[in-house]
Amino acid sequence: MASATKPGLRPTNPQFSSGPCAKRPGWTLDALAGAYLGRSHRAAGPKARLAEVISRSKAVLGMPADWRLGIVPASDTGAVEMALWSLLGTRGVDVLAWESFSKDWGTDVIKQLKLPDARVIAAPYGQLPDLASVDASRDLVFVWNGTTSGVRLPNADWIPAGRQGLAICDATSAAFAMDLRWDKLDVVTWSWQKVLGGEAAHGMLALSPRAVERLESHKPAWPMPKIFRMTKDGKLNEGIFKGETINTPSMLAVEDALDGLRWAESIGGLLALIARSEANLAAIAAWVARTSWVDFLAEDAATRSCTSICLRITAPWFTALDAEAQAKAAKSLAGLLEKEGVALDAAAYRDAPPGLRIWGGATVETSDIEALLPWLDWAFTSVEAEQQKAAA
Repeated sequence: MASATKPGLRPTNPQFSSGPCAKRPGWTLDALAGAYLGRSHRAAGPKARLAEVISRSKAVLGMPADWRLGIVPASDTGAVEMALWSLLGTRGVDVLAWESFSKDWGTDVIKQLKLPDARVIAAPYGQLPDLASVDASRDLVFVWNGTTSGVRLPNADWIPAGRQGLAICDATSAAFAMDLRWDKLDVVTWSWQKVLGGEAAHGMLALSPRAVERLESHKPAWPMPKIFRMTKDGKLNEGIFKGETINTPSMLAVEDALDGLRWAESIGGLLALIARSEANLAAIAAWVARTSWVDFLAEDAATRSCTSICLRITAPWFTALDAEAQAKAAKSLAGLLEKEGVALDAAAYRDAPPGLRIWGGATVETSDIEALLPWLDWAFTSVEAEQQKAAA
Protein backbone atom coordinates (compact mmCIF):
# COMPACT_ATOMS: atom_id res chain seq x y z
CA MET A 1 0.00 0.00 0.00
CA ALA A 2 1.38 3.37 -0.97
CA SER A 3 1.97 5.76 1.91
CA ALA A 4 1.40 9.50 2.16
CA THR A 5 4.31 9.71 4.59
CA LYS A 6 7.55 10.82 3.02
CA PRO A 7 10.20 8.07 3.00
CA GLY A 8 13.25 8.68 5.16
CA LEU A 9 15.90 7.49 2.68
CA ARG A 10 16.75 9.51 -0.42
CA PRO A 11 18.78 8.50 -3.48
CA THR A 12 22.36 9.69 -3.17
CA ASN A 13 22.21 10.73 -6.81
CA PRO A 14 18.73 11.79 -7.99
CA GLN A 15 19.73 12.03 -11.67
CA PHE A 16 17.53 9.59 -13.58
CA SER A 17 17.40 11.47 -16.89
CA SER A 18 17.43 9.41 -20.09
CA GLY A 19 19.92 11.80 -21.68
CA PRO A 20 22.18 13.37 -20.83
CA CYS A 21 22.47 10.66 -18.20
CA ALA A 22 24.06 10.39 -14.77
CA LYS A 23 27.83 10.57 -14.50
CA ARG A 24 29.69 7.46 -13.41
CA PRO A 25 29.87 6.90 -9.62
CA GLY A 26 32.50 9.11 -8.00
CA TRP A 27 32.78 11.51 -10.94
CA THR A 28 34.11 15.00 -10.23
CA LEU A 29 35.42 17.83 -12.38
CA ASP A 30 38.91 16.55 -11.61
CA ALA A 31 38.24 13.87 -14.24
CA LEU A 32 38.62 16.58 -16.89
CA ALA A 33 41.93 17.95 -15.64
CA GLY A 34 43.92 16.46 -18.53
CA ALA A 35 41.76 17.92 -21.30
CA TYR A 36 43.56 19.58 -24.22
CA LEU A 37 41.83 22.95 -23.93
CA GLY A 38 42.75 25.77 -26.29
CA ARG A 39 44.47 23.36 -28.67
CA SER A 40 43.73 22.40 -32.24
CA HIS A 41 42.00 19.03 -32.44
CA ARG A 42 44.36 18.28 -35.33
CA ALA A 43 47.48 18.61 -33.19
CA ALA A 44 49.21 15.37 -32.19
CA GLY A 45 48.07 15.26 -28.56
CA PRO A 46 44.37 16.03 -29.11
CA LYS A 47 44.23 13.77 -32.16
CA ALA A 48 45.67 10.94 -30.07
CA ARG A 49 42.89 11.48 -27.50
CA LEU A 50 40.25 11.23 -30.22
CA ALA A 51 41.83 8.04 -31.54
CA GLU A 52 41.88 6.68 -27.98
CA VAL A 53 38.11 7.16 -27.67
CA ILE A 54 37.74 5.07 -30.80
CA SER A 55 40.12 2.28 -29.75
CA ARG A 56 38.80 2.02 -26.19
CA SER A 57 35.18 2.03 -27.40
CA LYS A 58 35.88 -0.81 -29.83
CA ALA A 59 37.65 -2.81 -27.13
CA VAL A 60 34.96 -2.40 -24.47
CA LEU A 61 32.17 -3.24 -26.92
CA GLY A 62 34.01 -6.22 -28.40
CA MET A 63 33.64 -4.77 -31.90
CA PRO A 64 35.17 -6.90 -34.68
CA ALA A 65 38.63 -5.74 -35.74
CA ASP A 66 37.60 -5.19 -39.36
CA TRP A 67 34.88 -2.68 -38.43
CA ARG A 68 35.54 1.06 -38.66
CA LEU A 69 34.46 3.38 -35.87
CA GLY A 70 34.41 7.14 -36.13
CA ILE A 71 33.47 10.21 -34.10
CA VAL A 72 30.91 12.30 -35.99
CA PRO A 73 28.93 15.53 -35.47
CA ALA A 74 25.48 16.01 -33.90
CA SER A 75 25.26 13.15 -31.44
CA ASP A 76 23.47 9.90 -32.34
CA THR A 77 21.06 11.81 -34.55
CA GLY A 78 23.93 13.00 -36.72
CA ALA A 79 25.37 9.51 -36.92
CA VAL A 80 22.06 7.98 -38.01
CA GLU A 81 21.47 10.75 -40.56
CA MET A 82 24.95 10.21 -42.02
CA ALA A 83 24.18 6.53 -42.47
CA LEU A 84 20.75 7.03 -44.01
CA TRP A 85 21.76 9.77 -46.45
CA SER A 86 25.01 8.03 -47.45
CA LEU A 87 23.97 4.39 -47.72
CA LEU A 88 20.34 4.14 -48.78
CA GLY A 89 19.00 4.17 -52.31
CA THR A 90 20.27 1.03 -54.01
CA ARG A 91 17.67 -1.33 -52.54
CA GLY A 92 14.22 -1.23 -51.05
CA VAL A 93 14.27 -0.31 -47.37
CA ASP A 94 12.24 -1.33 -44.33
CA VAL A 95 12.08 0.89 -41.24
CA LEU A 96 10.95 -0.64 -37.96
CA ALA A 97 9.16 1.99 -35.88
CA TRP A 98 7.81 1.55 -32.38
CA GLU A 99 8.64 4.83 -30.63
CA SER A 100 9.52 8.46 -31.37
CA PHE A 101 13.04 8.26 -32.79
CA SER A 102 12.41 5.20 -34.95
CA LYS A 103 9.38 7.04 -36.35
CA ASP A 104 11.70 9.95 -37.16
CA TRP A 105 13.92 7.64 -39.21
CA GLY A 106 10.83 6.51 -41.09
CA THR A 107 10.00 10.15 -41.83
CA ASP A 108 13.53 10.69 -43.15
CA VAL A 109 13.29 7.72 -45.49
CA ILE A 110 9.76 8.38 -46.75
CA LYS A 111 9.38 12.16 -46.74
CA GLN A 112 12.92 13.56 -46.93
CA LEU A 113 14.88 11.06 -49.01
CA LYS A 114 11.61 10.12 -50.75
CA LEU A 115 12.82 6.63 -51.59
CA PRO A 116 10.34 5.01 -53.99
CA ASP A 117 10.55 1.51 -52.49
CA ALA A 118 10.27 2.06 -48.75
CA ARG A 119 7.92 0.88 -46.06
CA VAL A 120 7.54 1.57 -42.36
CA ILE A 121 6.64 -1.48 -40.26
CA ALA A 122 5.14 0.10 -37.16
CA ALA A 123 3.86 -0.91 -33.75
CA PRO A 124 2.26 1.14 -30.96
CA TYR A 125 4.09 2.15 -27.79
CA GLY A 126 4.67 -0.92 -25.63
CA GLN A 127 5.04 -3.37 -28.49
CA LEU A 128 7.54 -4.44 -31.17
CA PRO A 129 6.67 -4.52 -34.89
CA ASP A 130 6.25 -7.80 -36.74
CA LEU A 131 9.89 -8.85 -36.97
CA ALA A 132 9.01 -11.86 -39.12
CA SER A 133 8.00 -9.52 -41.95
CA VAL A 134 11.57 -8.29 -42.47
CA ASP A 135 12.82 -9.04 -45.98
CA ALA A 136 16.47 -10.14 -46.26
CA SER A 137 16.80 -8.57 -49.70
CA ARG A 138 16.03 -5.06 -48.40
CA ASP A 139 17.97 -2.57 -46.30
CA LEU A 140 16.76 -2.38 -42.73
CA VAL A 141 16.67 0.61 -40.34
CA PHE A 142 15.78 0.15 -36.68
CA VAL A 143 16.56 1.04 -33.08
CA TRP A 144 17.86 -1.65 -30.75
CA ASN A 145 16.25 -0.02 -27.73
CA GLY A 146 13.27 2.31 -27.88
CA THR A 147 14.47 5.14 -25.66
CA THR A 148 11.02 6.71 -25.48
CA SER A 149 9.00 3.50 -25.09
CA GLY A 150 11.22 1.30 -22.93
CA VAL A 151 10.85 -1.54 -25.44
CA ARG A 152 14.01 -3.27 -26.66
CA LEU A 153 14.81 -6.10 -29.01
CA PRO A 154 15.22 -9.35 -27.03
CA ASN A 155 17.84 -10.62 -29.50
CA ALA A 156 18.93 -10.42 -33.13
CA ASP A 157 17.84 -13.89 -34.20
CA TRP A 158 15.17 -12.40 -36.48
CA ILE A 159 17.78 -10.70 -38.70
CA PRO A 160 18.54 -13.07 -41.59
CA ALA A 161 22.13 -14.33 -41.53
CA GLY A 162 22.35 -14.38 -45.33
CA ARG A 163 20.83 -10.95 -45.81
CA GLN A 164 21.59 -8.98 -48.95
CA GLY A 165 20.57 -5.61 -47.52
CA LEU A 166 22.33 -3.63 -44.81
CA ALA A 167 21.16 -3.67 -41.18
CA ILE A 168 21.40 -0.08 -39.88
CA CYS A 169 20.96 0.04 -36.11
CA ASP A 170 20.44 3.08 -33.88
CA ALA A 171 21.84 1.74 -30.60
CA THR A 172 22.13 4.98 -28.67
CA SER A 173 20.52 3.73 -25.43
CA ALA A 174 21.67 0.14 -25.94
CA ALA A 175 25.42 0.38 -26.56
CA PHE A 176 27.40 -0.49 -23.41
CA ALA A 177 24.27 -1.89 -21.68
CA MET A 178 23.05 -4.61 -24.04
CA ASP A 179 24.63 -7.43 -26.04
CA LEU A 180 24.79 -6.16 -29.61
CA ARG A 181 25.17 -8.89 -32.23
CA TRP A 182 27.86 -7.53 -34.52
CA ASP A 183 27.47 -10.43 -36.97
CA LYS A 184 23.86 -9.38 -37.59
CA LEU A 185 24.58 -5.67 -37.99
CA ASP A 186 26.24 -3.43 -40.59
CA VAL A 187 25.92 0.07 -39.17
CA VAL A 188 25.69 0.89 -35.45
CA THR A 189 25.34 4.36 -33.96
CA TRP A 190 25.28 5.80 -30.46
CA SER A 191 26.15 8.92 -28.49
CA TRP A 192 28.37 9.67 -25.51
CA GLN A 193 25.64 11.01 -23.23
CA LYS A 194 23.78 7.76 -22.65
CA VAL A 195 25.08 4.61 -20.91
CA LEU A 196 28.54 5.94 -19.96
CA GLY A 197 27.20 9.36 -18.91
CA GLY A 198 29.30 11.51 -21.25
CA GLU A 199 28.49 14.96 -22.56
CA ALA A 200 26.27 15.60 -25.58
CA ALA A 201 26.87 16.70 -29.19
CA HIS A 202 29.18 13.88 -30.34
CA GLY A 203 28.07 10.74 -32.13
CA MET A 204 29.74 7.42 -32.88
CA LEU A 205 29.32 5.65 -36.20
CA ALA A 206 30.46 2.04 -36.69
CA LEU A 207 30.65 0.44 -40.14
CA SER A 208 31.01 -3.20 -41.10
CA PRO A 209 33.04 -4.20 -44.18
CA ARG A 210 29.72 -4.60 -46.03
CA ALA A 211 28.76 -1.03 -45.18
CA VAL A 212 32.13 0.25 -46.37
CA GLU A 213 31.68 -1.63 -49.64
CA ARG A 214 28.29 0.05 -50.10
CA LEU A 215 29.77 3.48 -49.40
CA GLU A 216 32.47 3.00 -52.01
CA SER A 217 30.16 1.59 -54.69
CA HIS A 218 27.10 3.79 -54.24
CA LYS A 219 26.75 7.45 -55.13
CA PRO A 220 23.59 9.02 -53.63
CA ALA A 221 21.24 10.79 -56.04
CA TRP A 222 20.95 13.79 -53.73
CA PRO A 223 23.39 16.50 -52.65
CA MET A 224 25.49 15.56 -49.62
CA PRO A 225 26.32 18.18 -46.96
CA LYS A 226 29.95 18.28 -45.91
CA ILE A 227 29.27 16.85 -42.45
CA PHE A 228 27.68 13.75 -44.06
CA ARG A 229 30.49 12.94 -46.48
CA MET A 230 32.41 9.77 -45.61
CA THR A 231 34.10 9.16 -48.96
CA LYS A 232 36.58 11.02 -51.11
CA ASP A 233 37.12 10.19 -54.78
CA GLY A 234 35.02 7.06 -54.35
CA LYS A 235 37.02 5.70 -51.41
CA LEU A 236 36.30 5.72 -47.70
CA ASN A 237 37.79 8.70 -45.89
CA GLU A 238 39.82 6.61 -43.45
CA GLY A 239 40.85 9.67 -41.45
CA ILE A 240 37.36 9.95 -39.94
CA PHE A 241 37.88 6.55 -38.36
CA LYS A 242 41.30 7.43 -36.93
CA GLY A 243 40.35 10.56 -35.02
CA GLU A 244 40.36 13.13 -37.84
CA THR A 245 36.89 14.49 -37.19
CA ILE A 246 34.87 16.24 -39.90
CA ASN A 247 34.24 19.27 -37.73
CA THR A 248 35.69 20.62 -34.48
CA PRO A 249 34.96 18.46 -31.42
CA SER A 250 34.96 19.57 -27.79
CA MET A 251 38.19 18.31 -26.25
CA LEU A 252 36.53 18.74 -22.84
CA ALA A 253 33.82 16.30 -23.89
CA VAL A 254 36.48 14.00 -25.35
CA GLU A 255 38.26 13.87 -21.98
CA ASP A 256 34.95 13.09 -20.30
CA ALA A 257 34.23 10.28 -22.76
CA LEU A 258 37.64 8.77 -22.01
CA ASP A 259 36.94 8.97 -18.29
CA GLY A 260 33.75 6.97 -18.80
CA LEU A 261 35.53 4.36 -20.89
CA ARG A 262 38.32 3.97 -18.33
CA TRP A 263 35.72 3.54 -15.60
CA ALA A 264 33.99 0.87 -17.69
CA GLU A 265 37.29 -0.99 -18.06
CA SER A 266 38.01 -0.68 -14.33
CA ILE A 267 34.77 -2.37 -13.26
CA GLY A 268 35.09 -5.31 -15.66
CA GLY A 269 34.11 -4.06 -19.09
CA LEU A 270 30.96 -4.81 -21.06
CA LEU A 271 29.71 -7.70 -18.93
CA ALA A 272 29.91 -5.58 -15.80
CA LEU A 273 28.12 -2.68 -17.51
CA ILE A 274 25.33 -4.99 -18.66
CA ALA A 275 25.05 -6.53 -15.19
CA ARG A 276 24.69 -3.11 -13.55
CA SER A 277 21.91 -2.10 -15.95
CA GLU A 278 20.09 -5.40 -15.59
CA ALA A 279 20.26 -5.12 -11.79
CA ASN A 280 18.54 -1.74 -12.02
CA LEU A 281 15.78 -3.24 -14.17
CA ALA A 282 15.40 -6.16 -11.76
CA ALA A 283 14.96 -3.80 -8.80
CA ILE A 284 12.19 -1.91 -10.58
CA ALA A 285 10.58 -5.15 -11.82
CA ALA A 286 10.37 -6.49 -8.27
CA TRP A 287 8.68 -3.26 -7.14
CA VAL A 288 6.25 -3.28 -10.08
CA ALA A 289 5.29 -6.86 -9.26
CA ARG A 290 4.14 -5.85 -5.77
CA THR A 291 2.64 -2.46 -6.69
CA SER A 292 -0.97 -2.18 -7.87
CA TRP A 293 -0.92 1.26 -9.50
CA VAL A 294 1.89 0.84 -12.01
CA ASP A 295 3.15 -1.44 -14.76
CA PHE A 296 5.80 -1.44 -17.48
CA LEU A 297 4.91 0.22 -20.75
CA ALA A 298 6.57 -2.76 -22.46
CA GLU A 299 3.89 -5.42 -22.68
CA ASP A 300 6.28 -8.38 -23.02
CA ALA A 301 8.74 -8.91 -20.16
CA ALA A 302 11.36 -10.11 -22.66
CA THR A 303 11.34 -6.69 -24.32
CA ARG A 304 11.69 -4.50 -21.20
CA SER A 305 14.56 -2.05 -21.51
CA CYS A 306 17.22 -2.08 -18.80
CA THR A 307 18.17 1.53 -19.59
CA SER A 308 15.14 3.66 -20.50
CA ILE A 309 12.70 2.02 -18.10
CA CYS A 310 9.23 3.32 -18.99
CA LEU A 311 6.29 2.93 -16.61
CA ARG A 312 2.58 3.49 -17.13
CA ILE A 313 0.02 4.28 -14.44
CA THR A 314 -2.71 1.63 -14.24
CA ALA A 315 -4.84 2.90 -11.32
CA PRO A 316 -8.53 2.94 -12.35
CA TRP A 317 -8.97 6.61 -11.42
CA PHE A 318 -6.06 7.50 -13.71
CA THR A 319 -7.10 5.41 -16.71
CA ALA A 320 -10.62 6.88 -16.44
CA LEU A 321 -9.23 10.37 -17.12
CA ASP A 322 -9.12 11.82 -20.62
CA ALA A 323 -5.74 12.16 -22.35
CA GLU A 324 -5.18 15.76 -21.26
CA ALA A 325 -6.01 15.03 -17.63
CA GLN A 326 -3.76 11.95 -17.64
CA ALA A 327 -0.86 14.02 -18.95
CA LYS A 328 -1.46 16.65 -16.27
CA ALA A 329 -1.60 14.08 -13.45
CA ALA A 330 1.57 12.31 -14.65
CA LYS A 331 3.33 15.67 -14.90
CA SER A 332 2.30 16.47 -11.33
CA LEU A 333 3.75 13.15 -10.15
CA ALA A 334 7.10 13.81 -11.82
CA GLY A 335 7.03 17.38 -10.54
CA LEU A 336 6.66 16.23 -6.93
CA LEU A 337 9.68 13.95 -7.33
CA GLU A 338 11.74 16.81 -8.72
CA LYS A 339 10.55 19.24 -6.02
CA GLU A 340 11.70 16.79 -3.36
CA GLY A 341 15.03 16.34 -5.14
CA VAL A 342 14.68 12.57 -5.33
CA ALA A 343 14.26 12.10 -9.10
CA LEU A 344 15.17 14.69 -11.72
CA ASP A 345 13.84 14.47 -15.29
CA ALA A 346 11.78 11.34 -14.60
CA ALA A 347 8.71 12.23 -16.69
CA ALA A 348 7.81 10.19 -19.75
CA TYR A 349 9.04 11.48 -23.11
CA ARG A 350 6.77 14.19 -24.53
CA ASP A 351 5.41 11.98 -27.35
CA ALA A 352 5.01 8.86 -25.21
CA PRO A 353 1.95 7.82 -23.18
CA PRO A 354 1.81 9.68 -19.81
CA GLY A 355 3.87 8.03 -17.10
CA LEU A 356 7.42 7.86 -15.80
CA ARG A 357 10.78 7.07 -17.38
CA ILE A 358 13.58 6.03 -15.04
CA TRP A 359 17.08 5.71 -16.52
CA GLY A 360 18.71 2.49 -15.38
CA GLY A 361 21.96 2.59 -17.35
CA ALA A 362 25.26 1.44 -15.94
CA THR A 363 26.22 4.73 -14.26
CA VAL A 364 23.13 4.53 -12.01
CA GLU A 365 23.60 2.74 -8.69
CA THR A 366 20.99 0.09 -7.88
CA SER A 367 20.93 1.42 -4.31
CA ASP A 368 19.67 4.74 -5.71
CA ILE A 369 16.94 2.96 -7.67
CA GLU A 370 15.89 1.12 -4.51
CA ALA A 371 15.85 4.36 -2.51
CA LEU A 372 13.70 6.01 -5.20
CA LEU A 373 10.93 3.40 -5.31
CA PRO A 374 9.19 4.36 -2.02
CA TRP A 375 9.20 7.95 -3.24
CA LEU A 376 7.31 6.87 -6.36
CA ASP A 377 4.63 5.40 -4.11
CA TRP A 378 4.56 8.57 -2.03
CA ALA A 379 4.24 10.82 -5.08
CA PHE A 380 1.48 8.68 -6.56
CA THR A 381 -0.49 8.72 -3.29
CA SER A 382 -0.10 12.49 -3.12
CA VAL A 383 -1.40 13.00 -6.65
CA GLU A 384 -4.23 10.54 -6.03
CA ALA A 385 -5.28 12.49 -2.95
CA GLU A 386 -5.33 15.70 -4.93
CA GLN A 387 -7.51 14.07 -7.58
CA GLN A 388 -9.94 12.84 -4.95
CA LYS A 389 -10.04 16.28 -3.35
CA ALA A 390 -10.77 17.94 -6.68
CA ALA A 391 -13.53 15.46 -7.45
CA ALA A 392 -15.23 15.90 -4.06
